[in-house]
Amino acid sequence: QVQLVESGGGLVQTGGSLRLSCAASGRTFSSSSMGWFRQAPGTERELVAAITWSDSHTYYTGSVKGRFTISRDNDKNTVYLQMNSLKPEDTAVYYCAAQRPYGGSYFRENDYDYWGQGTQVTVSS
Repeated sequence: QVQLVESGGGLVQTGGSLRLSCAASGRTFSSSSMGWFRQAPGTERELVAAITWSDSHTYYTGSVKGRFTISRDNDKNTVYLQMNSLKPEDTAVYYCAAQRPYGGSYFRENDYDYWGQGTQVTVSS
């Protein structure tokens, strides 16, 4: 059974940092692109960052470029999201997602097959 478990969320002040982790189990994810999504109240879930399986190419949505960094450790079956210079508008539930092996596009929710339960990130002003 595939499971994705996020951790590292919490409450932080504006300008602070958090590091989210997503531990995958049930199979190896070295051949799967991984993504971090977020959803704030009253909004749709959006892709924040993604990292491909083939060459670890990374993608970031415009509002987080230069502040967030996605990375993966295939030996630990874990993907990370380092979030720096946090802003109140980053407040949301953050979800880890994984594709099936050797997937293609990674920009949309339905490109992903496995989801974590989410972790709350709250940035106070």
